[in-house]
Amino acid sequence: MATTDRQATTLALAHALSAAERGLAVIPLSRTKLPALRSPHRLDPPGTPPCHGECGRPGHGVYDATTDPARIRALFAMAPWATGYGIACGLPPHHLIGIDLDTKGDTDSTAALRELALRHLFTIPPTVVILTPSGGRHLWLTGPPDVVVPNSAGRLAPGIDIRGAGGYLVGPGSRTERGVYGAAPGTAHLPPAPCPRALLQLLLPPARAVGGRFGGGAGSGSGTGPRSGSGSGSGSGWRTGPGSGAGPGSGSGAGSGSGSEWGAEPGSSPDSGSQHGHGLVQFVLSAHEGQRNTRLFWAACRAYENGLALSGELLEAALRTGLTEREARSTLASAARLTGWRGEGGIRR
Repeated sequence: MATTDRQATTLALAHALSAAERGLAVIPLSRTKLPALRSPHRLDPPGTPPCHGECGRPGHGVYDATTDPARIRALFAMAPWATGYGIACGLPPHHLIGIDLDTKGDTDSTAALRELALRHLFTIPPTVVILTPSGGRHLWLTGPPDVVVPNSAGRLAPGIDIRGAGGYLVGPGSRTERGVYGAAPGTAHLPPAPCPRALLQLLLPPARAVGGRFGGGAGSGSGTGPRSGSGSGSGSGWRTGPGSGAGPGSGSGAGSGSGSEWGAEPGSSPDSGSQHGHGLVQFVLSAHEGQRNTRLFWAACRAYENGLALSGELLEAALRTGLTEREARSTLASAARLTGWRGEGGIRR
């Protein structure tokens, strides 16, 4: 058992150093997924002001996170029982945001995320996906440098937790009491993708997402954030892409565009004005596989919101792209329910 633990610690350290080369600040974790080093302040009297590492001693959880290889080795040397590592969220250069899709109970967090994507018109672009031993998934996204995304549990939707500033994600290769965390096939080589604008708005407190602007002067991290150590390093060259991956109504242009499990990104949105109806139909007709349902839903919502009786034209366009009649009618009905559309009722059977 001791040999197995030593091997797990060695592997965890190797994975942590590799992550640090990519600019991800890390800390050692125990098998319980908690920080491996105990707080030096655990015996402080009640009322003692909190310390986020200002005392210079280790044991401050995510505030110990660093990309400095020497510091990482020192932290693991102080915690030889560590079998995993945590990746701090919210720090430069990636400003990582973790979308934790849980599988506890009867919660279908993946379906909940799909529903959010459909309702708020965004897609999750191809990105790093970490598989948890319990069957859950962690999606890695990046945020703007001037935005602080808070941690939350179930606020976005049941079964969806958010890891933001002051939080951490269990890194791939970590061994826990329930098993090993690992990257989903085909995602390990990907850089963390930019968080879609519409999703980012949902992650922020309401007062912080006004008029499509984010931030409000707050810096990245939590204000007393972890030490960033040696910076981004040379690693695998992960970079935050220029696009936001925003949904079709955000005015941000194209996202990463390839079909994803949580929706497909329209590459452009139709112009408004006198040709709006024609533009919406053409928008649906130009959909590629993986985009068809999302484009139809978006176009139908825009048509219904503007009082345009386009159900027949949109249905025909959707059928020409390859959607089945049942799928298309269901999507049109969903758009009608969402927008409160009461006209052109004959489209439904």
